[in-house]
Amino acid sequence: MKAKASTGSKKAALEAVLFCAPDPVPVEELAVILAISEAQVQSLLLQLEEEYAHEERGFFLERVGGGVRLCSKPQYASFVEALGRTTRSGALSQAALETLAIIAYRQPITRPEIEAIRGVRAESAIASLIERGLVEEKGRSDGPGRPILYGTTQEFLVRFGLRSLADLPPLNSSPQDEDPQPKLEFAGE
Repeated sequence: MKAKASTGSKKAALEAVLFCAPDPVPVEELAVILAISEAQVQSLLLQLEEEYAHEERGFFLERVGGGVRLCSKPQYASFVEALGRTTRSGALSQAALETLAIIAYRQPITRPEIEAIRGVRAESAIASLIERGLVEEKGRSDGPGRPILYGTTQEFLVRFGLRSLADLPPLNSSPQDEDPQPKLEFAGE
């Protein structure tokens, strides 16, 4: 059942929905919830973004993973952490981070291809990434044995603050770089 809100309270209703949503909410879904058009939702989102940018507010809107979410501003992270409500669900191991970077940049990719790049076995790192919802099976390769193809998930985009895979930082091919590994960090860190 949809709650009815007057025109003047649509922005407040949108803010309340985003505040309570555990994940980014697609604009289409916000339009249905608020019983307004997607264009009206976009207009309200722009108004909220302007308010958050120009006022001493603790929030900002982030468009990630095909949706919109309300986030606390990074400069207030120490206060949020003091409350004990961090959104991080445990650090990834170095092996898992390396494997995730390979999958993100080379997807869809098979475990043998990942292992050829890393030079070590990758099944436990892949299993950990699947368990965390960052990687999923995308099908099967046509190669010998038809190995499973892996790719990143919407949760990957959300956790790393990306709108799409096109937002991944470019790979540096310069041999002068100290660390040629791409740097992926959880959003908000």
